[in-house]
Amino acid sequence: MPPLLEVDELFAGYGNIRVLNGVSLEIQSGSITALLGSNGAGKTTLLRTIVGLIKANRGRIQHEGQPIHELPPQQRVERGIVLVPEGRQLFSDFTVEENLKLGAFVPHARERMSTTLEEIYGFFPKLAERRRQAARTMSGGEQQMLALARGLMSRPRLLMLDEPSLGLAPVITAQLFEIIQQIRDNSVTVFIVEQNVRTTLQIADYTYVLDQGKVTLQGPGTALANEPRIRTAYLGM
Repeated sequence: MPPLLEVDELFAGYGNIRVLNGVSLEIQSGSITALLGSNGAGKTTLLRTIVGLIKANRGRIQHEGQPIHELPPQQRVERGIVLVPEGRQLFSDFTVEENLKLGAFVPHARERMSTTLEEIYGFFPKLAERRRQAARTMSGGEQQMLALARGLMSRPRLLMLDEPSLGLAPVITAQLFEIIQQIRDNSVTVFIVEQNVRTTLQIADYTYVLDQGKVTLQGPGTALANEPRIRTAYLGM
């Protein structure tokens, strides 16, 4: 069985500025796969290229063994590849429920929107309590949960998270990571970019480290936690 997603020798960037320099990685179905790296390493660029917001200059992206690097973003979402971007990007004046419904824009998700909405409210009871509340009136942690839930409304096969804990208090971050594990346990594969390296390595089945647009280290999360370069660069040890 092929990986759920395979990236092979991917080059991409912005205009004449190359950011990705031959990235190759695999994401196995049912896993949490993490991508670590310093600011400017190319992490967000990789996520945006996978989902089709940036066109690859060279290389391949395959989903379940089928090439998708020429598909437009809409068709990649229809295949179940969904990005929850850094900064949440909610519609601040819309209610919680209006934001959630906007997540179910692809046909297969729209057909099951009512069912999915009830599932989301069961998974995120705080959102159910505040379904009529404007997103801008919620705390940062609640807004991040809403952004995560909106991504789930499209019924993804692969949920990609870009810096989900950014700006959150430690107690909220801990709750967030518990939810991410529960999402994986509910048959949604997770690909996470995250600066909270210590906790990410604890929950990741497999981890890649990106440096200057190339993968420089990879391995199971628990193994990389003991890698000297990781301990020095990211864990302050």
